[in-house]
Amino acid sequence: MIVVREFRDLCKRIVDTVCSVYVGDSTIVKKMLAACLSNGNVLFEDYPGLGKTLLAKVFAKAIGAEYNRIQFTPDLLPADITGTKVYRAGKFELVKGPIFTHVLLADEINRSPPKTQSALLEAMEEKQVTIEGETHVLELPFFVIATQNPVEQEGTYPLPEAQLDRFMLRLCPGYPESVEEEMEILNRRIEWRKDDPTEDVEPCVSIEEFRKMQEFVESSIYVSKSILKYIAELVRATRKHDFVEVGSSPRGGLALLKVTRALAAMDGRDYVIPDDVKAVAVDALAHRIILKVEKAVEGIRPEVVVEDVLKEVEVPKGDEKSRSVLS
Repeated sequence: MIVVREFRDLCKRIVDTVCSVYVGDSTIVKKMLAACLSNGNVLFEDYPGLGKTLLAKVFAKAIGAEYNRIQFTPDLLPADITGTKVYRAGKFELVKGPIFTHVLLADEINRSPPKTQSALLEAMEEKQVTIEGETHVLELPFFVIATQNPVEQEGTYPLPEAQLDRFMLRLCPGYPESVEEEMEILNRRIEWRKDDPTEDVEPCVSIEEFRKMQEFVESSIYVSKSILKYIAELVRATRKHDFVEVGSSPRGGLALLKVTRALAAMDGRDYVIPDDVKAVAVDALAHRIILKVEKAVEGIRPEVVVEDVLKEVEVPKGDEKSRSVLS
């Protein structure tokens, strides 16, 4: 049975392993880890060349997971993702697609039409795939890490709201923050002597250990009634904001609940505090918000709405450690 201290040390080991290859904000790595510990999917949305694909690959290696990558293109078909049945030797045999893995990298997901994107919906939410009427349960853990370029519009298809809602977090890695980080990227390239160093990364935990870590987050982290109310009020406040046409769904509240428990455990606590909620509120809620047309035309971002409600909603002052309710 994992205890909080052991869990925190395992998380630190994973983050350190990823950051030994990926140069950037370690907070992004921690948030991605928290989402995956919560069995959630992650969407990386940022400019090309910022290490989104590298981050997904090295993370999969670090946790000892099976990893498949799909390059989304306009001619990609749903069967290219899920697989299909092929007639061989007098019978139909299932040829599994790349979705049968632990970590699926959907690279440039918005380059395929909605029909192809929708092939991921069932797997992302229910962890199963239906092929020609037959349902196949995916081996856990399973999560999708997708990337997309928010600027380039030619030859792309915006993600449907139903699909965006299935991503637990939307993260933006951003450019390196300093000259030193830029230099570190160049120095590491010289040391590696190759463009893809992920093949040399050794797992720092086994996939069985990672499953136990997920179970620990699900069963051992306490959430007080005041925190539950805080999350619920934040989600509801996004629906009442003057700039908003459609606010966050209840799934947004569930995403906040799940990922904050993982963040608490990563910080060495077995209970959630308001700062855990604040840390990921924008990442968990902004992509679920649809702005009014006139506000979108003005260039206002959904992140502004979440930042506003964080200022407006009263932060609970109660004792989050009081164990009156177990989550």
